Amino acid sequence: MEYARYALPAGLFLGVLLFFWGVSSLLAGGGMSVEERMARYAGGGSPEEQKKVAKKQRRERKDIDPFATLSSDVQDKRFAARVQRDLARANLKLRVAEYYYIRIGLALTLGLLLGVLRDPLSGVVGALLGYMLPRFYVGRRIGGRLSAFNKQLADTITLLSNSLRAGSSFLQSIELVSRETPAPMGEEMGRVVREVNLGLGMDEALANLVRRIRSDDLDLMVTAIGVQQQVGGNLAEILDTIAFTIRERVRIKGEINTLTAQGRMSGYLVAFLPIGIAVTLNFINPSFMEPLFTQLIGQILLGVGAVMMVIGFIAIQKIVDIKV
Repeated sequence: MEYARYALPAGLFLGVLLFFWGVSSLLAGGGMSVEERMARYAGGGSPEEQKKVAKKQRRERKDIDPFATLSSDVQDKRFAARVQRDLARANLKLRVAEYYYIRIGLALTLGLLLGVLRDPLSGVVGALLGYMLPRFYVGRRIGGRLSAFNKQLADTITLLSNSLRAGSSFLQSIELVSRETPAPMGEEMGRVVREVNLGLGMDEALANLVRRIRSDDLDLMVTAIGVQQQVGGNLAEILDTIAFTIRERVRIKGEINTLTAQGRMSGYLVAFLPIGIAVTLNFINPSFMEPLFTQLIGQILLGVGAVMMVIGFIAIQKIVDIKV
C-alpha cells in the first residue's frame, strides 16, 4: 500500500516531466547542434563521418540530457527516419526522441488521471488517447501544409515563369518566390535556396523538396524541370503548361470533393459514432457497460462490431476516393 500511494504522484510527475521536456525543446527550436542543422540541409557527409559526429553528439548530450540513453536508443531504430520525415513535413523542429517524450508523457498523465478519477478501463482509454493525440496533431499539420502548398503551387509556377521571362536565372526565380510568397511555399522555397547555397545541386535540393512535400503536382513540376535541364527547351512555356494543368486538376478535385462530401461524412459517422456512444455511456453509467468487457458474449460482440466498423469505413473510403 505504501508503494501504491507513492506510485501515482511519481507517475504523474514523470508524465508531466516528459511532456514538458519535449515541448520545451520545440519552443527552443529543437535544440539541434550546428552539425545536425547542417546535415538537415546539406546531408551528413560520408557514413564514417556521420558515425563520428553521432558518437560525439551522444557524448556531449550525456552531460546535459538525463534522457540521452533513451534518445540514442530511439534514434537508432529503423522507424526513426520515417518519423523524422513526418516531423519535417509538419514543420516541427523536434528530434524523434523528443517527439516520443511528448507522446509517452501525455499517455502517462492522462492514463493515470482517468484511472484514478474514473476506473482502470478509463485509464487505459486515456493512455491510448494521450499517446495518439500528438500523432493526430502531426498528421493534421502535414495535411494542412500540403493543402496550402497545393493551393499556392499554380500561382508560384506562374511567378517562376514570369521571372524567367524577365531574364532571371532559375535560382534567382526561386529566391524571388521565397521572398514574395507566404508560408508554407515561401518557407520551402527558401530552404531550397539555402540548400543550394550550402553546396547541393539544384536537382538534389528539388528532390529533397519533393520528399518533404508529398504532392503529385510538385512531383510533376520537378520532373519537368529535370527533363528540361537535360534535353533543353523553353522552361517558361513548360511551366505555363504545368500551371494550367494543375489549375484544372485543382478545379476537378474541388468538384469531386463537393460531390463525395456526404459519403465521406457517412464513413466517419459509421466509424466513430459507436465509439463515441460507448465512451459516453461508460462515463455516465459504467455498470451498464461492464458486461461488454467482463463477459465472453460481450467481448465477442465488441470484436465483431469493431471488425464490421473497420470494414464499413474502409469500403466507404475506397468508394469516395476518386483519383484525378
